[in-house]
Amino acid sequence: MTKKITRVLVANRGEIALRVMRSCREIGIQTIAVYSDVDRTSMHVRYANYAYSIGAAPSNESYLNIEKIIEVAKISKADAIHPGYGFLSENAEFSKRCQDEGIIFIGPTPEIISTMGDKITARTTMINSGVPVVPGTKENLKDNEMALRVIKEVGLPVMIKASAGGGGKGMRMVDKEENILSSLRAARSEAKSSFGDDSVYVEKYISSPHHIEFQILGDQHGNVIHLCERECSVQRRHQKVVEETPSPLMTPELREKMGQSAVEAAKAVNYHGAGTIEFLVDNDHNYYFLEMNTRLQVEHPITERVTGYDLVKAQIQIAEGRPLEIKQEDVFQFGHSIECRIYAEDTDNNFMPSPGLITHITEPMGLGVRTDGYVYEGYEIPIHYDPMISKLVIWARTRSEAIERMSRALFEYKITGVKTSIKFLERIMECPDFKEGKYDTHFIQNNEDFLMAPDSAKSRFEDLAIVAAFLDYQDKLKNAHGSNSISSGTKWKEFGRRSAMHRANKN
Repeated sequence: MTKKITRVLVANRGEIALRVMRSCREIGIQTIAVYSDVDRTSMHVRYANYAYSIGAAPSNESYLNIEKIIEVAKISKADAIHPGYGFLSENAEFSKRCQDEGIIFIGPTPEIISTMGDKITARTTMINSGVPVVPGTKENLKDNEMALRVIKEVGLPVMIKASAGGGGKGMRMVDKEENILSSLRAARSEAKSSFGDDSVYVEKYISSPHHIEFQILGDQHGNVIHLCERECSVQRRHQKVVEETPSPLMTPELREKMGQSAVEAAKAVNYHGAGTIEFLVDNDHNYYFLEMNTRLQVEHPITERVTGYDLVKAQIQIAEGRPLEIKQEDVFQFGHSIECRIYAEDTDNNFMPSPGLITHITEPMGLGVRTDGYVYEGYEIPIHYDPMISKLVIWARTRSEAIERMSRALFEYKITGVKTSIKFLERIMECPDFKEGKYDTHFIQNNEDFLMAPDSAKSRFEDLAIVAAFLDYQDKLKNAHGSNSISSGTKWKEFGRRSAMHRANKN
């Protein structure tokens, strides 16, 4: 039975809220934004057809407030709720509340979220369905005695992980026996504070692993397909920084095997919606199930770019009860796509968040460039949420061309007022190991000296040019009808000539 969705409440903020709303607008669906006090002037609030306040800045008083969001959905007569990613996107209770209120949750059922959200249950489910899983425990480590026994059986090194976790929280690598108990305490404490659940389990540590995920789509009629892989091994503290597709590691044979395992994993839980099956792959192409994300991933745009399919539209179609229009034989990858996550953070100060007022922004443009962002000049990035500003997505015919294009786009991306990770991402594109596609999850730590090297003289000069351009812009605003604006323009032209001469000399 199908039900046409005409009005969607997007229970999120920032770039993902905007991204969902864009697809809704294309297919004639009205959108409802929700916002906290500090997000009153946010771009997603301006873009939506309707907008409602849901509370104070702290997430637990706004974007994690299930009852308030359900109340707004009912007042605004929303047919459905799209949770985006993060916040309530993998919250089984939220999915159940939507179900109870007769509101379509654009995602899987609460039972599926519960099964795959608990990492121990997910591991057991995958083992029973025949999907390769990293060796480790099938149950929570109940006490220290059990932990010591299990880790001895599995063998060091191991990873201690939060059962209810994700995003690198509640995770510790142990390679020495004397560190087991302290790591166990730390993992449990972080898991408790992050997820309200201190359950942890153990997995064998895979050295030099590649983190590769497969995008899957499943409908309510038993049809499941995959849309190929994404390489997510450029990570810092288990948080993804750069993603690309196709993976440099992948072969056609490995893609077929892993894709089939991903489909089998989804079918094992009767999955419907968009989701991701994540694997660890060693250098011998042995792969192991890591976890399933029962939501849209941050990095989904690169899959859209190489396959041509809009994943949000597919989510809506599935939520309406319609069968998938895409068949596995229709899916192929064309060209190469890379995503860089742009953060408001100080990379020279241990990547500390850098909230504040954006005084100037110039986004990159041109062939093959997509920017999923939400900030604008005059917008103040709040301290209360993830500091990601945007996602810069590049497409090109080949991987080498995609890297060149990303480097060019990062050069064009100018933001003043807050510190950003743009220069750090430029260094990643320049790194020989990345260019050659010879990297794993240890890429950043293995190339730290190269990636954290001081900016070159050329880079510093270009920064000065941006500052000069902004000052000139401000001067023109103040003197729009005066002679000073002409002299300022002349001064800027001279600065531009000097900049061009400097670049020519450097080259």
